[in-house]
Amino acid sequence: MTAKTLGRAEPGRPRPTGTGEPTAKSFWGEKVTLIEPRFRGLFVSVFALFALFGTSMTIIGATLPKILANFHWNYLTAGIVLGAGAVAYFVSTFVAGYLVKHWGSKPTILLALALIVAGLAFFATTPDPAANTLLSALIGLGQGGVEVGLNATILRMDERNTGRPMNVLHGAFAVGAIVGPLAVSLLLQSGLDWAVVYRGMAVIFVLLAVLMAFAALPSVQRQAAEHDETPERLSANPAYWLSFFALFLYLGVELGVSNWVAEYFVVVFAYAPEAGAMLVSLFWLGLLAGRFGVPLLYKGSRPDAVLVGLSALATVSIALLMALGYANPSAITADIGRGLLFLAGLGCSIYYPGVITLLGKRFPLAQSQAVGFAATGGGIGSFIFPFLMSSIAQNWGIQAGFATYGVFAAGMTVVGVWLAVIVNKGENARRLSLSRSR
Repeated sequence: MTAKTLGRAEPGRPRPTGTGEPTAKSFWGEKVTLIEPRFRGLFVSVFALFALFGTSMTIIGATLPKILANFHWNYLTAGIVLGAGAVAYFVSTFVAGYLVKHWGSKPTILLALALIVAGLAFFATTPDPAANTLLSALIGLGQGGVEVGLNATILRMDERNTGRPMNVLHGAFAVGAIVGPLAVSLLLQSGLDWAVVYRGMAVIFVLLAVLMAFAALPSVQRQAAEHDETPERLSANPAYWLSFFALFLYLGVELGVSNWVAEYFVVVFAYAPEAGAMLVSLFWLGLLAGRFGVPLLYKGSRPDAVLVGLSALATVSIALLMALGYANPSAITADIGRGLLFLAGLGCSIYYPGVITLLGKRFPLAQSQAVGFAATGGGIGSFIFPFLMSSIAQNWGIQAGFATYGVFAAGMTVVGVWLAVIVNKGENARRLSLSRSR
């Protein structure tokens, strides 16, 4: 899935600068700090694990046409299986926050990896929907623990609060989300059993679990300043609730398009299932381009404007892709559809970290509580949307089901604009108050 929090300097204290860290040049030549040398080895391991985490989030969608055909499931059954993983992920992210606090990152990550391995080792070994629903839930529980544990680890590695390690980490998610469906497509074209991808993923997760067991992870420390704002004061602020609904809509759109685009192209554009699996990678290639490109190339001071602009691009692209589905299928419409899919991914790329950035501005003393609540909205959205999509597709066809993503993409853009306006008003009021007190 996108970054849970972005680094921020302590109020009143300048952000430290200096040399001694690897840097990369932006498009305009400005130096950009990346990872401290002492954390580079650990970061490579964390990057690899997060990339595999991204793969695990997309391979079910990439193999969905084969699952539907071989197991004779309808869309509603598929939605239940996908939804079980989504709700387990939502529950796990909430619980994992407490596990990381009391156990530390490493035990939480290792427990989560054990759940993922158990789920992947047996998923799709039987067509029984109940068994696969349970296994999907196990995978979702593990995925939530991995995400929270790794994000906590990266926050401790980013001692200067630059936020760049977090951006690069979530770029790893996009890398995995691209490579996974591409590997599935190649396996399908080679004639191998499509279910072998799950067993192979389980083996790779085991190897990375062994690596993480011997890794020296930085400890997770409490941030006492974050408790200065009470839940009552947070809930009274409109930005607190708007961020919840923003990520509720965004996660539903992102995961929904990723999970259903292969089947959409197979049904609407007469794609072969083997070729349809590669479309999931195309969508995530757009996300990858934005997640690496925007932090490195954009050095302006209006992240809210970038968020709104790219969100509007996603809305228009998904809406046009939806409308294109009602045209007569041809090579030209398929080519246009692929282009729109890439643009949809690009438009979705920075919505999540953009919302987190706005929250960091609005709640400088309560970032973790605000971000946690917003992430809860994202988890609920990823749970509800598969059911909504599968129900509509089952009753009115997949074209009508896919149209819901166009509607909710428009909704996330509207909420993003509203959130940006409120945060900017609050920031202006804070600056005015500071100027008067001097």
